[in-house]
Amino acid sequence: MAEVVETGPTAPPVDGGEIVSPVVSAPPMQTQYNSPSLSRKPLLLSIEHPNADSKSRNGNTFYAAFHTLCAGIGIQALVLPVSFTILGWSWGIICLTVAFVWQLYTFWLLTNLHESTETGMRYSRFLQLFNAAFALIVVGGSTSKLFYQIVCGGHGCVAKPLTTVEWYLVFTCAAVLLSQLPNLNSIAGVSLIGAVTAIGYCTIMWIVSVTEGRLDGVSYDRIKPNTNTEWFFGVLNALGIIAFAFRGHNVTLEIQACPNEHYLATMPSSEKKPSRVPMWRGVQAAYCIVALCLFPLAIAGYWAYGNKIPENGGILTAIYAFHGRDTSQTILGLISLFVIINALSSFQIYGMPMFDDMESKITKRMKKPCPWWLRVILRVMFGYGCFFVAVAIPFLGSLAGLIGGIAVPVTFAYPCLMWIRIKKPKKHSFMWWLNWGLGISGTLLTVLLVAAGVYVVIDTGIAVSFFKPH
Repeated sequence: MAEVVETGPTAPPVDGGEIVSPVVSAPPMQTQYNSPSLSRKPLLLSIEHPNADSKSRNGNTFYAAFHTLCAGIGIQALVLPVSFTILGWSWGIICLTVAFVWQLYTFWLLTNLHESTETGMRYSRFLQLFNAAFALIVVGGSTSKLFYQIVCGGHGCVAKPLTTVEWYLVFTCAAVLLSQLPNLNSIAGVSLIGAVTAIGYCTIMWIVSVTEGRLDGVSYDRIKPNTNTEWFFGVLNALGIIAFAFRGHNVTLEIQACPNEHYLATMPSSEKKPSRVPMWRGVQAAYCIVALCLFPLAIAGYWAYGNKIPENGGILTAIYAFHGRDTSQTILGLISLFVIINALSSFQIYGMPMFDDMESKITKRMKKPCPWWLRVILRVMFGYGCFFVAVAIPFLGSLAGLIGGIAVPVTFAYPCLMWIRIKKPKKHSFMWWLNWGLGISGTLLTVLLVAAGVYVVIDTGIAVSFFKPH
């Protein structure tokens, strides 16, 4: 078991002329499958024994691709051009490519580690916090406010516009309503919509940046810090931005989940047709699209804005700051709308394992399926619990770098070390050296990024404010 939180920098919304930077987190926890919430039946008709026949699980390559793509693209990616201001063109592209190949390799490891033919055990549980759902409420609520401002043209559609907290509440209500869908298979359509909107806002932003052309006086010279310490932590910050751009490993095994006598499945699996085959096909398809989104976003963003790219919000903030008056309000509104829809969709993927964890505990204690009305109450409590945290502790975004550093092992280190522990490759073989090297490198990177996060917190401080979201 490993407790991880994955976060990264982001920042769309504008409030009173100031750019506000909400935090975004990534996939939460993996949990046990003893809950009736995994039934494919409609919500009110789902009364199924926790050890029900797994033949009803119909996940496939397309489902895997939809879920992986929706979970794999986040608005953390919008700050990728910022890393190039420190690393430059060559090292920026090299580091982004290495990170992409590295995390795709660990995805392959996780997919193959899911089923162990040697022991018959499942290795599919990372214990996570609900940080992702909390952050999505911040992003979705803040962007909803921005969308309202764009649509109303700054004049206001009503005499008294909603406050930031009220927009958080509007987003939470929509997320809680969607969360009543029973399982991952049932939200495949939601994931597809989330994936399409993620591709949409990434593509629109880099196309707008290229179409508007490079800014006057743009420079590609690396930012030169005053001291070696600033340079060192600047490089770590750049590497952290690249590392945080990749997410989704935490839900990989949840999507794939195969059956045995204790667990129900999302994807069917057998000795002749293991779930890793369709899962890996889905991952390959998803990450081809992820690459087509992230690389143009990073390269086009840096080409268009150079060292003028804002550190908070990256390319999204740059579009509003430099092209807000030149770009069609329809395009700006569409970007905001896509971010909102993607956040709603991601909430379902990241929240589903949390829902199942709560419901499985009830099922074990009651020794019978969780009633539908109790399931509704649990999901409503979870959604509004995240809302309360988003409102009560808004300064958690200031700790994004620190918390995000702790999450890096899930993507770059744990899968490699798990492979060695579980598969036991021959000592000094290629796979033995490769996984030890990547595992140690990922762990070292984590230590450095956490140190950098602590340095930033100490150097810049934190504006602590309770129940005062911006």
